[in-house]
Amino acid sequence: MTRRADARIADAIRTALGDAASVVNIGAGLGSYEPTDLQVVPVEPSETMIRQRPTSLPPALLGTAEKLPLPAKSADAALAVLSAHHWRDRPAAFAEIRRVARRRAVFFTHDPDASFGWLDDYFPGLAGETTSRYPRLAEFDALGGVTVEPVPVPADCTDGFTAAYWRRPDAYLDESVRANMSTFALLDERVVADGVARLARDLADRSWHRRYASLLTLPQLDVGYRLVVAELT
Repeated sequence: MTRRADARIADAIRTALGDAASVVNIGAGLGSYEPTDLQVVPVEPSETMIRQRPTSLPPALLGTAEKLPLPAKSADAALAVLSAHHWRDRPAAFAEIRRVARRRAVFFTHDPDASFGWLDDYFPGLAGETTSRYPRLAEFDALGGVTVEPVPVPADCTDGFTAAYWRRPDAYLDESVRANMSTFALLDERVVADGVARLARDLADRSWHRRYASLLTLPQLDVGYRLVVAELT
């Protein structure tokens, strides 16, 4: 299991939710970043994921971001953690957030205009529109007043999203690790295979370590992840 909430990122998300007492978690999945001290209403489009949610968490409602199964103004805040890039119609989803949430919306997302660091050198197109599909930061302005904060990824990040292993490159040689990253699933198979082969060779002869030596002592790195907070108006 490579997708386990990182406590430091969870703390940043909880801080961003501020004084909200109730939250709708859109694209809730297994509930990795759901605050346990708030009233959470999870919404998830996959029945399979709903069945796999831990019994210790609130049961999820079946629904999509574009059609939230909730009354108007029924939650203080909306939360979306690495899920906005799966939405089919972002304007419709933003309209639903404005309808359901009373005060703010919090997104943990990736800036598509930023790179994934050295990963782009081995897997060209990884941060492209076809693969990442993350909303551009300007799109969030549709929700109201927006603040954007970088979220540096810890070197020992426990959540295996795309750039989580920036200081542990061997992880990208593992197909089961890549399988939990939607960006790799959308990348051309030949590009992935070529990148894996090059990375394996460069790790074996230590050329990766020489090329990226400056990274090896860093405790964290900005690889494009952002915390976007919209105060709804």
